[in-house]
Amino acid sequence: MRNERVLLEVIATTVADAVAAERGGADRLELVTAMGEGGLTPSIGMIEAIVAAVSIPVNVIVRPHSRSFVYDADDFAVMLRDVRAAKLAGANAVVVGMLTASREVDRDGLQRVVDAADGMPVTFHRAFDEARDLLEALDVLLEFDRVTNVLTSGGAGSVLDAVAEIQALVARAARSHCTVLAGAGLTVERVAEFVCATRVRAVHFGSGVRFGAQGVAAVDVEKVRVVRRALDC
Repeated sequence: MRNERVLLEVIATTVADAVAAERGGADRLELVTAMGEGGLTPSIGMIEAIVAAVSIPVNVIVRPHSRSFVYDADDFAVMLRDVRAAKLAGANAVVVGMLTASREVDRDGLQRVVDAADGMPVTFHRAFDEARDLLEALDVLLEFDRVTNVLTSGGAGSVLDAVAEIQALVARAARSHCTVLAGAGLTVERVAEFVCATRVRAVHFGSGVRFGAQGVAAVDVEKVRVVRRALDC
């Protein structure tokens, strides 16, 4: 048995997804809309409904569009409004990511989000995987006490193809306030071996726990249960 439970986060796009994920043993939700575009900010009504429907934490993505992760002043104005609104709606944390044109973490933009979150935790999403240097980007995130998770595939299309990169990130973040949240491409069949190889303490599932492994499909409670059991072995 592992000494520490591996956290299981599941993407939800509907109330039914959220309920199924919780029933299956998920520890936390990432609430998004437009999953096919990588996830965009959900409506306030959806946030409120899901927070009311489940007892596990609901982390809410704040991403105004899918054009890029380089945002202008208008984009940030929208994002800051959404961060504050998500907090009022009961979000546990917000999930954001912003880069400069030179593919570095946008420190100033991230600080503005942290300030708007007003004590609420922040997850830095897979914009991280487009950074020029992942270890350097992680070092920047470690400067922000409120950034408690970084969602990453290790820079690969599938995290299963980035074992060495995830190992390096986990080692870099060890004993810090920031958890490496491994996601993208994880499967029910291979998650246990991946966790053993990388020593990650948190994993993130989207299509992998949906019917037919399709992003547009509903969460399959039985697949979530299988992942939970695999992580608990």
